Amino acid sequence: MRILLTGTPGVGKTSIARVLARKLKYRLINEYSFAVENGIGEWDAEENELVVPLKKLEKLLNKELKRSDNVIAEGHLLCEIRLKVDVAVLLRVHPELLEARLEAKNYKPEKIMDNIFCEGIDYCKKHLERNYPKEKIVEVQARKSIKETADTILKEIKKIKKRGKRVKKRGKK
Repeated sequence: MRILLTGTPGVGKTSIARVLARKLKYRLINEYSFAVENGIGEWDAEENELVVPLKKLEKLLNKELKRSDNVIAEGHLLCEIRLKVDVAVLLRVHPELLEARLEAKNYKPEKIMDNIFCEGIDYCKKHLERNYPKEKIVEVQARKSIKETADTILKEIKKIKKRGKRVKKRGKK
């Protein structure tokens, strides 16, 4: 199974993806590391971030995903591209908790407000819904512990697998 894990910066994507990859014994692809390793993007010193061309990321990441069935791709830009995945998991968090997390990571105040705004207007959710059928999207609140959130995601993925098996069986009749 190929799993996409996305959400606003600060929701816990990387931590939760690590737990999921360990539990499932899946390979983990972090969007930022993948972009750096593949020479995608340029560093914006003023914003202190890597600016990644989305079409190039999409093309190279889809090529990489074809090589493996048991993989989790994780990153906040991934909601904006169309990947060949079986399930797209959207992590959410309450804006006040998001603000506290981003402050703890020393984000600039403007960047904190940008990310809180994105969370508030469902930016990632809207992009996922444009790129994937609703039955492939799982939305999970990341307000519990990392382990509990990972367990919730695993339960939701099992539901999607079951639905997929039922659909395949009906198609064979």
